[in-house]
Amino acid sequence: KILSGATRMDKGGIFLDGSQLDISSPHKAMALGISVIYQEFNLVPELSVAENIFLGREPRTHLGFVDRKKMYQQAGELLGTLGSPVGPRVKVADLGVAHQQLVEIAKALAVKAKIIAMDEPTATLSLQETERLFSIIKLLKKEGRGIIYISHRIEEIFQIADRVTVLRDG
Repeated sequence: KILSGATRMDKGGIFLDGSQLDISSPHKAMALGISVIYQEFNLVPELSVAENIFLGREPRTHLGFVDRKKMYQQAGELLGTLGSPVGPRVKVADLGVAHQQLVEIAKALAVKAKIIAMDEPTATLSLQETERLFSIIKLLKKEGRGIIYISHRIEEIFQIADRVTVLRDG
């Protein structure tokens, strides 16, 4: 929550590219290129995939209206990058957990996140869905994005991690 700007830290520091960060709000974290995907997704079920990806940051026409054509096109491109079979017009309520997680990852890509933190991302995924997520994580790492992967499953850590930090009791 500190990394996402939802909670202010009381000690210590967060550094990115050698500079100490002041993450005073979720908006500030996003502006700094930090995105957090919580175990409980932050999606609006009644909205489409594209509307969720760009919620609060919708592309606009020169008259200031939401440019739906551009929004659906950009969402489709982001989903394509992730190899998602889900279309941008599908309602999130109609998606399973694995596809909702892809929407969350697409949201992070849409804000050009440099750091993506994932909290227990495989908790409700099948083995096949977990393998697909690991492929996406490897793709994101190749693109130079930092992944913070939080898990209780140590065997997963050894499959995808470059470095490991073990924390206990907070």
